[in-house]
Amino acid sequence: SLLQKDTLQKLLIEWNDTRAEYPADKTIHQLFEEQVTKTPHNIALIYEDQELTYQQLNERSNQLAYHLRSLGVGPDTLVAIAVERSLEMVIGLLGILKAGGAYVPLDPTYPQERLQFMLEDTQASVLITQAHLRESFKDYAEKIISLQIDAETKDLFIEEYTSHTNRLESERWINPSTQSSENPSVITSPHNLAYVIYTSGSTGKPKGVMVGHNGLSNRLIWMQDKYKL
Repeated sequence: SLLQKDTLQKLLIEWNDTRAEYPADKTIHQLFEEQVTKTPHNIALIYEDQELTYQQLNERSNQLAYHLRSLGVGPDTLVAIAVERSLEMVIGLLGILKAGGAYVPLDPTYPQERLQFMLEDTQASVLITQAHLRESFKDYAEKIISLQIDAETKDLFIEEYTSHTNRLESERWINPSTQSSENPSVITSPHNLAYVIYTSGSTGKPKGVMVGHNGLSNRLIWMQDKYKL
């Protein structure tokens, strides 16, 4: 062998050991909700000059979760999310998980052909995005949800669109005061899907990889321990 035994040990065993002790009976959003209870007023999220506390982030994602459930999102339902880096991105991800669904992240900068393929491949009927991006997806998603955080009040505004031929029709503008901010009931288990991520694919055709809550929990808790987060 060209490699020494100690080098092989590091490459194959030590550096690949990502095992971590984690609550096997809880989903990612349940673990987040536990942290909210511990530190509700601590800052959870910062983007540029905007920030949200754990309580604010939890309440906004709860509001989105209730709306997604009203659209039929439940366990293992795939919900696409095409959002630029922002507070809305994290609210969207948490909201999907709390609704019981699994998120499919889409990079808005991808070519239209690639985005169309991923949406058709997952058959996601709901797509979460932002106002300035929604027109790009009008031909590929049946229902489009636009998210916007008010910079001053931190209220979450949700606008729902239905896609018709070459146009979007605004269906509902959801006032945050009409949505509950309490934690939704848990309808998923750690064995349900958390997200589907697309790789480039060795053949050039994107391939979806399904990841459950248990795998994601294990990874995140390992990272917290490894990098002292």
